[in-house]
Amino acid sequence: MRLVHDFTEYQILDMTDGQKLEQWQNILLARPDPQIIWHKEKESALWDKVDAIYHRSKSGGGSWEVKKNIPEPFLVHYHDLTFCLKLMSFKHTGLFPEQATNWNLLQKTIKASNRPLKVLNLFAYTGAASIAALAAGASVVHVDASKGMVEWAKENVKVNSLEDKPIRFIVDDCLKFVKREIRRGNTYDIIIMDPPSFGRGSKKEVWDIEKDLYELVSACTELMSKNFELFLINSYSTGLSKTVLENILYLTVNQQQKGHISSDEIGVPMKNSSLILPCGITAMWQSQKKEL
Repeated sequence: MRLVHDFTEYQILDMTDGQKLEQWQNILLARPDPQIIWHKEKESALWDKVDAIYHRSKSGGGSWEVKKNIPEPFLVHYHDLTFCLKLMSFKHTGLFPEQATNWNLLQKTIKASNRPLKVLNLFAYTGAASIAALAAGASVVHVDASKGMVEWAKENVKVNSLEDKPIRFIVDDCLKFVKREIRRGNTYDIIIMDPPSFGRGSKKEVWDIEKDLYELVSACTELMSKNFELFLINSYSTGLSKTVLENILYLTVNQQQKGHISSDEIGVPMKNSSLILPCGITAMWQSQKKEL
């Protein structure tokens, strides 16, 4: 498992009964997580000092109970990267800290290249990976079906003082955008994606990862440059195994260019504990294997 050990402004302090106690810089949040199916005594007194707690509704969704004033946005840093966070109505904050392992690999790949690289970020959300790629010196095309998420990504670009760097923001269904790029003859050196299990495009197109992922990855192979570097798929869907994602990469990307295929779980360790919160899987094709 690939673990995040160096995210000093984010830590999991405790986990039990479907809830995690998190510290985001100096802000304490309690949020549900479906992976936490175990019970243990709440060892940390900080459970009683949370700044906000997310309560699930029996009818679906949920809401935040904010106990102390929390700035919006509030800022969290990872090395030289800065992210704007907010309490969203569906429990998220706009950042997935476990993805730091993928940001590291992305930046390492870009910095190790002796040429400028073009990155396509699909299902790009609030742009953490886009920011990492920009900061490392790549040009980025950032695609997400949610206009609100794209606007949030623009905030992240601004707070990192990267406005003068080459990034295009696209609000669109990812598969439709890829097919247009194929017709235009555009290519990329790195393609990354973090697709949801289920979602809707900008025009209500339905996305189902089990039905649509193979078609999308297959289409993306037509956007690979002659010296393609990295294809990365991240998935939080419990319905897909590491082997499934590796098989997809083997049947698509590796048929275009031979490379190294690998996959692993990613997770975040709990502070002062041997417990680890699993946070999905990442599979990747690399032209040359780069260790983290």
